[in-house]
Amino acid sequence: MIRSEIRELAEMGAFPPSLGADFLSVRRRQELLQCVTPPVSDLEARELVKLFGSDDYFGLAWTLLHLVEGAPHWPLTDCLSGSSNIWVERLKQRIARGGVGTTDKM
Repeated sequence: MIRSEIRELAEMGAFPPSLGADFLSVRRRQELLQCVTPPVSDLEARELVKLFGSDDYFGLAWTLLHLVEGAPHWPLTDCLSGSSNIWVERLKQRIARGGVGTTDKM
């Protein structure tokens, strides 16, 4: 089951570039992320990974990263494969440095 705040974030789509971002959209995403009580489920983490954009989106990408890493069965390699997104790459690097799981399948 996916919580309503995560579902709304998913419906909003990936974070757009910060440059030229709409203030109301940034604020709404921030409000929704603040409503998410960790830990997120594995299913929710898979949805959240899809939201990473091309930059840190005013720091909200870091909040997203920490929520994703708190999923009970992290690392979820299936949601990290085939992506060249800088934030997904960052997650892979953090997994490799932490010695958790393996990144050879990603």
